[in-house]
Amino acid sequence: MGFYDTYILPHVINKACSVGQVMKLRQRVVPRATGVVLEVGMGSGINLSLYDASKVTKVYGLEPSEGMRRKAQSNLQSAPVEVEWLDLPGEAIPLPDNSIDTVVLTFTLCTIPDWETALHQMFRVLRPGGQLLFCEHGQSPEPAVAKWQDRVTPAWKKIAGGCHLNRPIADYLKQAGFRIKELDNLYMPKAPKIAAYIYLGLAEKPV
Repeated sequence: MGFYDTYILPHVINKACSVGQVMKLRQRVVPRATGVVLEVGMGSGINLSLYDASKVTKVYGLEPSEGMRRKAQSNLQSAPVEVEWLDLPGEAIPLPDNSIDTVVLTFTLCTIPDWETALHQMFRVLRPGGQLLFCEHGQSPEPAVAKWQDRVTPAWKKIAGGCHLNRPIADYLKQAGFRIKELDNLYMPKAPKIAAYIYLGLAEKPV
């Protein structure tokens, strides 16, 4: 990775992903995690303070960016739960089949290059009946907004760590085999529509 990706981008992403409205969305999903958790794209550990230590036994944090792992140190020190880093891309999860109770996916699926392989890996490690808690931004159902998402994404992803504005998150989860049990769609307040359409909810791995 270059200087921008290692030293500048982690600060930009950390700021953008921890503003008030984003934190309110995170608070709707992360505290619901139970058991052994895999958080994909842990970044700077923004979610760590939101885990309920009475319900979570351990969190595996998957984060390939050295810059983000370095920025996470202060959040790790104050984390209410045990955390183990997995410094590999989301497409490679070094955990056994059916070993995870909860997968947490927050503002991450937009950036994973091979989203299909990554989701199949999450499905593999999640136990039957386990839950995937997600809060992601993605493709808007409004044709005019979606058109601009498609136009802007090629340039946007070059400066935003590979972030795609136009991914149909719910469709991706279904294609990977997950059964969506809860889904709330909304535009995040005080944000441009092209980057603010949210998919929030819970999906399960069928028994």
